[in-house]
Amino acid sequence: MALVLAPEPPVQAWLAAFDAQIAHAPSFFDSRPVILDLGLLPPQQPDVAQLIQGLADRGIRIIGTEGAHPSWPGIAKWGGPIGPASNTARGGAGRSPAGRLVPLPEDSPASGTAPSHTAPAAAEGPTMLVEHAVRSGQQIVHEAGDVTVLGSVAWGAEIIAGGSIHIYGALRGRAIAGFCGNKRARIFCRRLEAELLAIDGLYRTAEEWDAGLHGLPAQAWLDGETMVLAAMD
Repeated sequence: MALVLAPEPPVQAWLAAFDAQIAHAPSFFDSRPVILDLGLLPPQQPDVAQLIQGLADRGIRIIGTEGAHPSWPGIAKWGGPIGPASNTARGGAGRSPAGRLVPLPEDSPASGTAPSHTAPAAAEGPTMLVEHAVRSGQQIVHEAGDVTVLGSVAWGAEIIAGGSIHIYGALRGRAIAGFCGNKRARIFCRRLEAELLAIDGLYRTAEEWDAGLHGLPAQAWLDGETMVLAAMD
């Protein structure tokens, strides 16, 4: 499973916002294959090769690109993996979103493999029921519908659902709902202690929501292009 990252002009402002996002969640892209979609950049965009290498230097595992303009220098070598040239400190400023993360179609030849730490669980009908806690390093993926976890989700664990996510314990890891383009998906949990929440590619980290929600029953949903979080009575 790979992610698509789509830079937007102006590139320097987009990079600053992206640096701010990975500073908040530095492990989000760890070991994740990424396809770089350059289709939003204009044909006259300068230094595209420098942009690509800059992302690789930030630890982004770029396995290929799409949407590149034929006039850009170096285009011939952008179809394969790109490695970091040197260690670059993560940082930067900016408050705007760093773009949208969307799933790569499974039949794409550039698709990467799923993380090795995948927790087995059988899906029955539209909902996957997980009757145990999800440990650190485990990943639950159910693109066909909702995921319900009767236990807690530990730090470093991840739940990915095509529909909504229901956590009956504490949510300390990452919850990614509406993975296949479901804007109506929601995330519910008994205790909000998450690293990151995402719905239909829009994501927020713990630093970006009201600290008063920490430890409370909460839900998250989309209002247009904004993720809303609220406590549940």
